[in-house]
Amino acid sequence: MIRKGLFTLLLLVPAMFAFAQQPAQTPAPAPDPNAPSMKFENKEHDFGTIEQDANGTYMFLFTNSGKEPLVIKEAHGSCGCTVPKWPHAPVNPGQTDTIKVTYDTHRVGVFTKTVTITSNAGDSPNTLTIKGKVLSKDSYPAFPTNNSNTGVPYTNNWDNSSPTN
Repeated sequence: MIRKGLFTLLLLVPAMFAFAQQPAQTPAPAPDPNAPSMKFENKEHDFGTIEQDANGTYMFLFTNSGKEPLVIKEAHGSCGCTVPKWPHAPVNPGQTDTIKVTYDTHRVGVFTKTVTITSNAGDSPNTLTIKGKVLSKDSYPAFPTNNSNTGVPYTNNWDNSSPTN
């Protein structure tokens, strides 16, 4: 009998602690109808195929469609190769501004990067995406090889005569 009582007690005590830890459900606050809102012309830009070290900058155009000034608190890229620049002054209702995003095109290959923007807007955070493919510049060897069968290396003779040492 004592064993049954201890066994029941061992089951009930952890159950009481488990139920006691649940927080009370509070309703979500209603969205502010006057809050600023960022409306972007587009949230994604495809550079397509570009050459290494080409211009990797794009300006994302947005409008504050809310009723209060919009303040961008932070904008950060998904890695160090993507650098955003944003307006630090408040953007008034109805005003349009830009967020400049620059990708380091010295890196070769396919890329998809994001920029996360945190602001006082009701729809914050916002995410912008850039993507594309960077092709390597053609590399030329510092010392070209001789394509002829003579076995003689190139010289600095410019008169198109046969190579000599």
